[in-house]
Amino acid sequence: MHVELPAWPGLNPWAAAAWLLELILYSSLASAALRRKLEQANRRLLTFACIVSALLPYLLYAPACGVFQPGPAVLLALLATGLSAWYLILPRRPAADAGFLLLVAGVTLARVWKRVYLTPWDWPPMDPLGQLMWIRLGILAALLLRKAEGIGFGWFPSPREWRIGVIHFLAFLPAGLALALGTGFIRDLVPPFPSARLLLSAAATFFGMLWVVALAEEFFFRGLLQRWLGEWLDNPTAGWLLASVLFGLAHLPFRSFPNWRFAVLAGVAGLFYGRAYRIGGGIRAAMVAHALTNTVWRVLLA
Repeated sequence: MHVELPAWPGLNPWAAAAWLLELILYSSLASAALRRKLEQANRRLLTFACIVSALLPYLLYAPACGVFQPGPAVLLALLATGLSAWYLILPRRPAADAGFLLLVAGVTLARVWKRVYLTPWDWPPMDPLGQLMWIRLGILAALLLRKAEGIGFGWFPSPREWRIGVIHFLAFLPAGLALALGTGFIRDLVPPFPSARLLLSAAATFFGMLWVVALAEEFFFRGLLQRWLGEWLDNPTAGWLLASVLFGLAHLPFRSFPNWRFAVLAGVAGLFYGRAYRIGGGIRAAMVAHALTNTVWRVLLA
């Protein structure tokens, strides 16, 4: 007997279970107490647990929904193993650190998860499960196995970090708007009429940006790349500038490649985020500036 798959994964218990599991695993990063306990765990056991946790959401939904394929499943296992075991195998040296960042960025920019987490319905897509997993594994590998320092990782900015983030957002706003209009990235500057719906949309967008997009990009670009470049070059200012350039270049594939307008805009924004990171002493201030910028663009200008 043929059973038609539902058009909405929320009606499919296996898809819902996969989403719920990944959201629980991802949000567990917010617990400082849990991270402290994991720091004391056996490194091999921790690596194995990370690999298993990467596979479980996929294995929950893909076979039950008829989209399981051996090739994508093996690719997922290989990538999860490579990222999780990177610092179990390799030493804390610049070459290993550079390779780690290239692996994180390469998989993300190649949009590998669209080919792994197949979606047997129109909307929403399932590949964000892979994106959340990849962010989570990268953060755990850097924090717990690499024991990277100076990141200031956390989900909840302090009042001081909120203030620094807001100041840098406001400082970037006029320059960003002028640059966006000057390059043609945005054509018109006509914000929608304020309403309760708009405010709710802005709030939801902001916290989604703060805890996913900004958290991930600030962790890897500022918390790791900017700091490591400053150490490798023995010049924190050079590390800040170079990380901002690379941050801009990473946005070239946005919508269509090469999107130079967006890359330039992102690179300039990266200067402000990087400065917020330096002054705030961690990524949380930069996350605030980043999330505010993305929210204004998504809600008012996109």
